[in-house]
Amino acid sequence: MSEHPSPQLFSERVRRELYEQRVLVLDGPLDDDNGMLLATHLIALAAEDPAADVSLWIHSPGGSVPAMLAIRDVVRIVPCDVSTLVLGIAYSAGQFLLSSGTRGKRRALPHSRVLMHQGSAGIGGTAVDIELQAGDLRHTRDTVLGLVAQDTGQPVERIHEDSLHDRWYTAQEALEYGFVDSIVRSFDDIAPRRRRQVSLSATAGRAIA
Repeated sequence: MSEHPSPQLFSERVRRELYEQRVLVLDGPLDDDNGMLLATHLIALAAEDPAADVSLWIHSPGGSVPAMLAIRDVVRIVPCDVSTLVLGIAYSAGQFLLSSGTRGKRRALPHSRVLMHQGSAGIGGTAVDIELQAGDLRHTRDTVLGLVAQDTGQPVERIHEDSLHDRWYTAQEALEYGFVDSIVRSFDDIAPRRRRQVSLSATAGRAIA
């Protein structure tokens, strides 16, 4: 008997339906590919309707620092608010994106978990290479920690100290620390907006992405 692959539960169709409701999802590690996709989708949704919120739902163990910084830059320049929600875990880059959302619109499910740490990177090569890489890593670390301090309202010194070792936060602890602004208590807190009804005449001649 031949084995059939298990169906993909979170399909592209589901992603498209959520996109049409202005919901973007980071499910799994953040890499340069899905990071740039999230950034460009955010720009596209902001251009489509500059006044309507965009939601970013997060369940991620972390990932690419350049991608998370790019997404945060976009969040800061688009005219619409960007609400963030941790569905399960927001670790490292996931935590960074969670707290990067619009102040007052960053949320956590009651049993979600948040992890903040500085991360690590391998350094190798000649002595000159090692010195250059170390300098770049310090710059990146200081940039990230400074932004987390801005987003949480915590002093940079505390962010630095707390990020030296892995530390997990419950939803309540994440709220108290400043990663999020509220804990989800009802469906209305996170329900996507209803899909707009567009007439055929209004869409005539418009290309479908």
